[in-house]
This record gives sequence, structure tokens and C-alpha cells, in this order.
Amino acid sequence: MNLSPQHGSTPSGPRIAVLGGGIGGLAAAAFLYRAGLHATVFEQAPALGAVGAGLVVSPNAVRLIRRLGHLESLLEKAVPLEVGWEFRRWESGEVLSAEQLTGRCEELYGERTYVAHRVDLLESLIVAVPEEWLRLGKRCIGVTQYSEVAELKFDDDTTFSADVVIGADGVHSVVRGAIAEAEPAQYSGMCAYRAIVPAEAAPEFARRPAQTLWIGPDHHLVHYPISSGTAVNLVAFAPAGDFTEESWSTKATIEEFLDEFAGWDPRLTDLIRAAGIPGRWALLDRAPLTQWSHGRITLLGDAAHPMFPFFAQGAAQAIDDAAVLAQCLTLDPDNPENALKAYEQLRIERTTKVQQLSHARKDINHLPDGPAQQERDAALAQGDPLVKNAWLYGYDAESWVKEEHAPTAGPERD
Repeated sequence: MNLSPQHGSTPSGPRIAVLGGGIGGLAAAAFLYRAGLHATVFEQAPALGAVGAGLVVSPNAVRLIRRLGHLESLLEKAVPLEVGWEFRRWESGEVLSAEQLTGRCEELYGERTYVAHRVDLLESLIVAVPEEWLRLGKRCIGVTQYSEVAELKFDDDTTFSADVVIGADGVHSVVRGAIAEAEPAQYSGMCAYRAIVPAEAAPEFARRPAQTLWIGPDHHLVHYPISSGTAVNLVAFAPAGDFTEESWSTKATIEEFLDEFAGWDPRLTDLIRAAGIPGRWALLDRAPLTQWSHGRITLLGDAAHPMFPFFAQGAAQAIDDAAVLAQCLTLDPDNPENALKAYEQLRIERTTKVQQLSHARKDINHLPDGPAQQERDAALAQGDPLVKNAWLYGYDAESWVKEEHAPTAGPERD
């Protein structure tokens, strides 16, 4: 059974299939709709937004969400940060460095920085996508590219023919296998613990509108409020031992979590005790791709550039990808292969840089106490960290396309 539109009902422009209904896939669909193009989004889960925890929505992503017209949906529950990247010493809580965001973030970059539950960000994107574009419970098992079309095959024996296939299907991407030779991820030696703490059970210091990072030997821990301040997102990183499972559903125990942070500031162990059963997953290492578009097929978000979560840019980079991709397809709708190659060229250098910076924090955050740690702490205290990140927060994905790829863009929906 072929699910492609029947002759006579096909919308104008290329037929676009988006694999994945996460942040990247929904952002791609939203920007395609805004640009006047048509897409069909396939998601293997029976419902959208069922899993996830907290994330940072930085100015480079906020300005794009605002243009979709549904920022208010996100701001109903997102927490505007007053302090960002507040680094603290593991045993005492001494502040090593912090970004003072209130007022200055808007002044420098035109937008604030927020922290939010992943589901709340997803909902702000879902409302920007026509409901009839979404097909849930559709698990893709293969992608085949022909000279004039690409075909998706699903586990229910249906197929879909498209002029463009966008693989936004995450770190275990099926679409990625149609572009790059399959290589197993490397074992990083780290794992993550994640929990959400009810605000009434969290210590006062964790309820502040601050993105706080406690760094110490072989470990670091991050916390910030989410969901209108009713909860605190908690994520921590530690040696993994022989644990190698990479799954949102794997659980640990509070005792295992506490053992990893024995001897740290008592405020942190109190916060961990207030959490429910934590999730635990291994962080696997994947080298940056040198190519993520081939013919009519391209990748986006984690499928293209999976990265450690140490730079808090995974969601924002996926949204940036989506905006650039929609612009490129709008500027060259009759030659999608050229459009996808232009998208790759405009994004790959930047995302590779973010991947590499995220990777480097693994070693920087986890230095043992000693001369190298003291040098790191001194470096953190130098300069203005908010200004240091101008290359990231000041980036306007859509303006970048117009400047680098073509002088004008195609029609957009209001």
C-alpha cells in the first residue's frame, strides 16, 4: 500500500517526508509550513511528547520560535533564566563563574534564555504544524533512493514516495544509514542520571531561576527549574563502569545516584534524595559526519550531529537546522538535491564546532583537584561569559541563509 498523495491531489512544490516527531522533526515541519511548502511527518510513537525532561532554550532558538507565531505557548510554562552557566565547586558550592542574564541577554541578543520541559517545547511546535500532516504509529524500517524519488518503507508494509526525505529520527536514525556507512557508536565511559524533583521537595537554592553546574572529579551535576517553577530538572554525569545501555527507559536507584556524589556539598545530596526514581543511560560517542545530505535525502538534529549535552544546545541546533533547511528548499524548490546540499554546507561547520565543544567539556568539567583544575577555575572567572557566547546566541539561522545562499527568500505564511 502506497501512502503518497494521489494524482491530482499533490500539493505544489516537492513532496517532503519528515521522519521523526521530536523537536527537530516538528520544527522542520513548522518552518516548511511557514514557507508555503508541504510535508508529511511520520512518528513511530502512538503519541507525541511522551518522554523527556528539561532543556535550555537559548536566544538563537527563541527568536526562531517567535517567528513561528507560537512563542506564547512555550512561555506559559518555560522559566526565564536570571542566571546562566553558574559553575560551582563540587565540595563547597563556591561560584566559579556565572552569566548574569536579566536585561543583558535581551540587550545583546534580542531574546531571553529559558529553561523548559521538553514536552512544553514540543507543544509550542505542534501547534505550528497542520494536524493533517502528522502520521503517528509509523515506524520506518528502510529508505531507498531512486533517480527521481525516495521511498520509505514502514513496518506495517506501507510505503511513501517523496521528493525529499528529512531524517529527524534521532541518534538511532534509520535514515542516517541511507547516507553514511553504519558505524557503531563508541563507548564514552560516562553515564547520565536524570530526575525531576517537585519544587515543594527541592531545596530553595535549586528553585532559583538559574542554570547551575556543579563540577568535580569525574562528575558534574546540573539543575534548574522547569514547568512554571513547579519542578526542578536534575541531570548528572558520572563514570559508567560496565553500564552501556542507551535508553530513556532505563532506571537506577536513589542509592546508586547518591553513591556517585558521596562527599559533595550536602545541598546536592539533599536534592538527590528529594528526587524520584532516576533514569540512567550511557553516553555513547559519535564522531561528526563529514556529509549528511545525499541526493534527495538529508539529516537534521541528533540524526545529523548527536552531541553530548554539555553545551545545552541539542534542541537549539535542531531548530536552527530546521529553519535553514526550510529556507534552502524555498529558495530552490525545483532542485531539491541542490537545496539539501546547500543546507548541509550552511550548517555542518557550525554544528561540528558545537559537537566538538560539547565533547571537550567532558574532560574540562571532570578534572581532578590539582593544578589543571585550578587553571580551569581561573579561566572560568575571566571575561564575560555571556559575551563569549555571542557567536552562538547571536546567530540568526534565517538571516544567515539569506546572506550566504541567496539575496531573497521565497513566500512565507503569516
